[in-house]
Amino acid sequence: MNTKCLAGKVALITGAGSGIGLAIAKGLALQGAQVVLNDISDAKAAEAVAAIRQSGGECTAFPGDAAQLEIIQGLIDCSLQQYGKLDFCIANAGVTYFGDFFSYTPAHFKTIMDLNVTGTFFLCQAAANCMRQQGTKGKLLLMSSNIGTQTYPQLTAYSMSKAALQMMSRSLVLELSPYDITINALAPGATLTPRTLEDDPDYEAHWQDLIPLRKVATPEKIAEVALFLLSPAADHITGQTLVIDGGWSQKGQYPPTDNAKNSLLKY
Repeated sequence: MNTKCLAGKVALITGAGSGIGLAIAKGLALQGAQVVLNDISDAKAAEAVAAIRQSGGECTAFPGDAAQLEIIQGLIDCSLQQYGKLDFCIANAGVTYFGDFFSYTPAHFKTIMDLNVTGTFFLCQAAANCMRQQGTKGKLLLMSSNIGTQTYPQLTAYSMSKAALQMMSRSLVLELSPYDITINALAPGATLTPRTLEDDPDYEAHWQDLIPLRKVATPEKIAEVALFLLSPAADHITGQTLVIDGGWSQKGQYPPTDNAKNSLLKY
């Protein structure tokens, strides 16, 4: 892929202070895009932007809770004010809580749905309206999960939210295509990120034997697929969900019970 094939493009990405989101943001900047980077943590957003700028990329921080409508609108406004347009929107922010179905709390359920589903829906709505008003084509990319296609212990609410994003990417093809806006979803599997390592220092060992390819993903590997879908090479791809899990969802084995709560892909 041309390392500057995204030159002149403007992208916003949520939940990008670390992990997969940060890897995508770095990749976008490396390929010449101007990036508006969101994270709920002011400090993480600032650190991420500093690292991207140090490597020669162009990036602006806009921290805040991506489940909040005012933050969503702020991200759109920031893109327009800083860079004059918006070409790509990557809805990467997400959260999960493990829990037994019989005792799962309304508070945890609401938090998951507010960010993973409602926040993603209205971020994409705002971005698509911006692209439509510009009269330019654009691309939306959703962050689902292989847990949206495969069952996992004590993750019913999370899996529901991620499955919803896959249906969203399919349904919106009908409404977005007339404006030359594509929408796709990524569904990563076990990925070695700072969060997964913090939860389980032996994360890689617990997962690699369960994956047919016998290795977990890195954020950079997931980012490479994201950048492909945002590139001109993927202009005719829309409404799809691409599972990136080394074949785990075809096998479906789980880590040992003691590690089950500490072994999921938290981005």
